[in-house]
Amino acid sequence: MFPDYDVIVVGAGHAGCEAAAAAANMGSKVLLITMNMQTIAQMSCNPAMGGIAKGQIVREIDAMGGYSGIVSDKSTIQFRMLNRSKGPGMWSPRSQNDRMLFAHTWRMMLEQTPNLDFWQDMVCSLIVSRGTITGVVTAMGQRINGKAVVLTNGTFLNGVIHIGEKQFGGGRMGEKGATGITEQLVELGFESARLKTGTPPRIDGRSLDYTKMEIQEGDEEIVGFSYLPVEKVKSANQRCCWITHTNDAVHEILKTGFEQSPMYQGRIKGSGPRYCPSIEDKITRFVEKERHQLFVEPEGWDTVEIYVNGFSTSLPEEVQYKALQLVPGFERCKFFRPGYAIEYDYFPPTQLRSTLETKLISNLFFAGQINGTTGYEEAACQGLMAGINASRLTSNEEPLILKRSDAYIGVLIDDLINKGTDEPYRMFTSRAEYRTILRQDNADLRLTPLAHKIGLASDQRLQLVEEKEHQIKRIKKLLADQQAEPSVFNQFLEDNNSTAIVEKTRALKLLLRPGIGIKDMIEAIPELKESIGETDPLILEQVEIQVKYDVYIEKEHELVKKMSSLEELMIPETFNYEKLTAMSIEARQKLMKIKPTTLGQASRISGVNPSDVQILLVYMGR
Repeated sequence: MFPDYDVIVVGAGHAGCEAAAAAANMGSKVLLITMNMQTIAQMSCNPAMGGIAKGQIVREIDAMGGYSGIVSDKSTIQFRMLNRSKGPGMWSPRSQNDRMLFAHTWRMMLEQTPNLDFWQDMVCSLIVSRGTITGVVTAMGQRINGKAVVLTNGTFLNGVIHIGEKQFGGGRMGEKGATGITEQLVELGFESARLKTGTPPRIDGRSLDYTKMEIQEGDEEIVGFSYLPVEKVKSANQRCCWITHTNDAVHEILKTGFEQSPMYQGRIKGSGPRYCPSIEDKITRFVEKERHQLFVEPEGWDTVEIYVNGFSTSLPEEVQYKALQLVPGFERCKFFRPGYAIEYDYFPPTQLRSTLETKLISNLFFAGQINGTTGYEEAACQGLMAGINASRLTSNEEPLILKRSDAYIGVLIDDLINKGTDEPYRMFTSRAEYRTILRQDNADLRLTPLAHKIGLASDQRLQLVEEKEHQIKRIKKLLADQQAEPSVFNQFLEDNNSTAIVEKTRALKLLLRPGIGIKDMIEAIPELKESIGETDPLILEQVEIQVKYDVYIEKEHELVKKMSSLEELMIPETFNYEKLTAMSIEARQKLMKIKPTTLGQASRISGVNPSDVQILLVYMGR
């Protein structure tokens, strides 16, 4: 019934969709197996993509040739560029999305992808022969052969849903969990653990009083995620979001449910997300705060359903309801469904190679929440890399590994495999030491040529990047050559509270001044405006960033060069760490467990300090 596949992807969440698309677009014969064809790319929690650091990841996925950016742009109902008041290394795109349109668009794009087949079923076991995976077995008894398998099970592995004192099996509300895989992997020698996440109630928007809330509108300039010319939402057509707050009365009602809380009664054993705590967590951990912010987010263009961002909870339904009725604007709220917590199995990611292939079983890859991450974006980028490397493995090609200096994706994977995580991992700009280089605006310049080289990014993408690079160089040269006349330019400088010039000055030098923007400067110098002509505003923005932050960018590149010397020092896979008696026991144990491939990787393992690295250098004859 089934042919032999190059790559089998288990699960059709954000990680699974990107894995299947990447492998198929690189020429592999791919099968995507999901328990429900109607929930492909479901936004299980909030209907949004991007945000702080996550937006950079979506742009990197797009630059590589993934689908998340395109799908997000096609389903956006509101767009905002966060952190505009800070430097460009911190700017982060975020979209509010139509939940149903997002999933529909993903499915349509997957169905139009060559080399990709679908099968609705639950994978209950893996076929392993002599330490190598060779296929899967489904609940309906189908044995399907594949050269590589990518597991992207999300929150479905032995998933348990909690609402107050009620608990029942499930990977998502209304959907059953997946069983069998955890138990088999543990038998094969894998370590597993439990994590917890949660989601807030969904509300009937017709029952809310928005006049009591603060309106939150989208940006006038819609940048979006994709570098392709995807049609984006018009500024004037965007849907609004709103902001309201809890209060002491809300908190007192919530406290009445603590005796029935699965978290406080110890029924939930898994760790929850530190940076996205439940509302009960917030009022317990931050007792000094009189109120907490809630974001009231529409679920789409044509639905009245509302997502209450910031009110994630697993308290009893009646407590949730009574508490929300005391929130300004929610006095007459009607529930579509209550919030709940979900507990699920994951596999500490120190058991993975930097390709996301498992160390114990060859040709088996893990991606997404199975690795302990949280968020669509973190899952999607892992799926992309797992799909790429599974495809390249089956074609006997060298793996693709993004370094920390290449992408936020590289930072995320490096953090996971070297440091592991005992709570849901979330990406932040602070995790990236090279964030001035790894900006959201230059992901295409960084990654598209590389992705095109391996056969994932299209010729169209590469042509767009080459044209962008050409335009940037052309405009920078014009700025370097153009002299600003004092008689013409001083009025502009005065208007911008900048010191007047007494002689002709290069436009490039003037652009370095604080408060001087490239668009206004071009308008103030007629000759420059004529030379540059009609240019994409994003090209001008890229020029301005490169000019103004050139010193900082160069410093980071120098730092990358210094660190690369460690990255190039390979450690033999058979290296015997037990003989390093001068090293701490903890460092030896961590090195033996993770088995780093380079000295740079070894230096980033939690518990391995600089003196341990020096000892390792000596023993390696360096």
